[in-house]
Amino acid sequence: MAFTVYIPYSPAHQKHYTEFTANPEERMLSHNELGKGWTAKFRPWKLIFTREFSDKKDAMEYEKWLKTGVGRDFIKTLTH
Repeated sequence: MAFTVYIPYSPAHQKHYTEFTANPEERMLSHNELGKGWTAKFRPWKLIFTREFSDKKDAMEYEKWLKTGVGRDFIKTLTH
């Protein structure tokens, strides 16, 4: 099973969201149409980054790195 770290971005609200999942298509559908959580407030979302991992632990570690200062700086390069 593959795991994908992905970052959707809301241009209208200039927000991003970082997460890993085994099904990025289903998660994006949830963010844009079905979900009722935090991401629902900032629709629409567009996918700006994905990276696939074969190991869940590696995906979790990469997601954690993206949430550090250096990782957030990297994300800013994707949104500007």
